[in-house]
Amino acid sequence: MSENDLKRTPLNAAHRALGGKMVDFGGWDMPVQYKAGVIEEHMATRTRAGLFDVSHMGEILVEGPDAILFVNRLTSNDVKALADGQAHYSCLTNEKGGVVDDLLVYRFGPEKLLLVVNAGTTDKDWDWITSHKGDSDVKLTNQSSDYCQIAIQGPKATEILQGLTDTDLSGIQYYWFTEGTVDGVRSIISRTGYTGEDGFEVYASADKAVQLWERMLGAGSDAGILPSGLAARNTLRLEAGMSLYGHELGDDISPLEAGLGWITKLNKEGGFIGRDAIAKQKEAGLTRKIAGFEMAEPGIARDGFDVYIGDEKIGVVTSGSPAPYLKKNIGMAFLPPEFAKPGQELKIDIRGKRVSAVTVATPFYKREK
Repeated sequence: MSENDLKRTPLNAAHRALGGKMVDFGGWDMPVQYKAGVIEEHMATRTRAGLFDVSHMGEILVEGPDAILFVNRLTSNDVKALADGQAHYSCLTNEKGGVVDDLLVYRFGPEKLLLVVNAGTTDKDWDWITSHKGDSDVKLTNQSSDYCQIAIQGPKATEILQGLTDTDLSGIQYYWFTEGTVDGVRSIISRTGYTGEDGFEVYASADKAVQLWERMLGAGSDAGILPSGLAARNTLRLEAGMSLYGHELGDDISPLEAGLGWITKLNKEGGFIGRDAIAKQKEAGLTRKIAGFEMAEPGIARDGFDVYIGDEKIGVVTSGSPAPYLKKNIGMAFLPPEFAKPGQELKIDIRGKRVSAVTVATPFYKREK
């Protein structure tokens, strides 16, 4: 795909002005890092604050009398358990029990839900969701191009954002949201994120993106906020043990294999697409499951690298990178369950050399509450 064919968020020019190194990310022209570099961006988010453009994510509005029933049938978590103003993490699942995508479900009311899906799968998700509408009394709207989404993450995120809004941010619990204003702009203010830190994701009209981005950077300058790109977002989520679609999740990977049994409500009323396949898999026992590991010797295990015990290949790395805050090299891999327990010694083939690693509990990093 040529550069001219890439999609751009409303902040594209702002990223370039800040010296962002732009890359093709699933058809989007996105900053992988800025001048400070990946390690500095990662550490700023862990110790101060990082600012992320996530406007490439997709937003699908579901409205109507059957909104909750409809989304509940498509997703693994229990939408009926949500209260107004609450969000949860979930998966769209297929008939075989695989994951079409992972997503956030926001409940505004009994007849209004917002689904926030991954950028690279937005079109696929839209087709999947609309193809299952049937005679459900719902109106579906792809609002992806209407929104900007900016994530402010880190221990100083609340303090910085509070200076730009009259909304009492301390009153918003984790995975809850409210509608208010940020710098005078009507926004959805959501206490969610993909870094393992406290913070917020702010949704607003796309034409307000530059205003909000610049005001957040300005408001956080004394606190040491840094604009942060895709690379830091990835190392942060990996330290926090969070799954990435296309790595730990996919059409042929079940939520149970990905360690997401906690969002897979097999006994919820009405069931969901793929429920029976997942239940059978649980009953029969998993043949693979995701496990965390850290390198016991110098080396970085990247996704796709083979995992061995002795001469036997037993699995494959799904994600791997240095962990800047933890100062070690870490990763996740699919392994047979008997080898997925913490303390299992492994060898990982890194460009023809088998390097020692050991399985560890995840998340690798957990912030202090």
